[in-house]
Amino acid sequence: MEIARRQSRPVWVGSVQVGGDAPIVVQSMTNTNTADAQATLRQTYELAELGCEIIRVAVPDRHAAVALPEIVRHSPIPVIADIHYDYRLAMASLKVGVHGLRLNPGNIRDPQKVRTVVRAAKEREVPIRVGVNEGSLPPLPTLAEGELPPPKWQRMVDAALWEIRLLEEMDFDLIKVSLKAFDVPTTVAAYREIARLTPYPLHIGITEAGTARSASIRNAVGIALLLAEGIGDTIRVSMAADPKEEIPVAYDILSALNLRQRGPILIACPTCGRMEVDIISLANQVEDHFQKLGKPITVAVMGCVVNGPGEAKDADVGVAAGKGKGAIFRSGEVVRVVDEKDYLSALVEEGQKVIAEKWASS
Repeated sequence: MEIARRQSRPVWVGSVQVGGDAPIVVQSMTNTNTADAQATLRQTYELAELGCEIIRVAVPDRHAAVALPEIVRHSPIPVIADIHYDYRLAMASLKVGVHGLRLNPGNIRDPQKVRTVVRAAKEREVPIRVGVNEGSLPPLPTLAEGELPPPKWQRMVDAALWEIRLLEEMDFDLIKVSLKAFDVPTTVAAYREIARLTPYPLHIGITEAGTARSASIRNAVGIALLLAEGIGDTIRVSMAADPKEEIPVAYDILSALNLRQRGPILIACPTCGRMEVDIISLANQVEDHFQKLGKPITVAVMGCVVNGPGEAKDADVGVAAGKGKGAIFRSGEVVRVVDEKDYLSALVEEGQKVIAEKWASS
């Protein structure tokens, strides 16, 4: 089933279109000291090789700002400067050619300072992400006696709208928006509301989501809920881990919804007492090999010779692994029977044939 995506107004971050009819863009953020330009560039190249399409770097001080020209000049993908508190760092970032800005309306509250940044961004045609975090919301106004505070998701939306209006008043529409919280229902509610109220592309994700395992689950649930409703134009899977772990998870989420595929889709038995070979080890080896090839091929590792080809008939190639012997199949049809010791090599060989046939002209 095809997901009907919300129609957003496109913006360009360097050479990458976000929103409109563009594919959903995968991005990440470096965790190096931005002042160390070489370390930041090394990590950027590593992420780009995995499929990262936009990179964000923290600019917390003037030392980071001084390193930005080299980073921007040599980065293989567009660079966004992440700005908090000090609008002057946004100005410095614009002067050296960053491709985008992230401003947090929770900690740059002076309208005049925001307008100063917007004027410079408008001159250079650089988009701004209005990036709201639930953990750094503006203070609540004084409540009347008996008045209940609005829910957090509403406060997030209100913070975003405050800055969006400032930008719109200056005839600036190169806008992206994000409203991130740790709590998945809060995040989803905020994005649903902002998607209804504005036409701008949405950067979606869950913030402060935890270490790799828990963050993968939390992000997958939150991001997938929104994407399934057609909400979202670019995603970042935030986790307390090496940023390289974010990119495969992002593509796995997109692939699970049939929105984008990069690298293999692995179909594998859940394993049970009928298993006669080590399916878990074999599946991991198969996934590792085809992941390195980077082609969108569907590969199956099944633990039943009788039902395997039929259960995985949608796979481009697969193995139904029995004790001693197993079947190599393509699109559900057995093409040969091989010895157990040859499962991996035979599957790889057949998979490479499929890749050669599918991408002969590329």
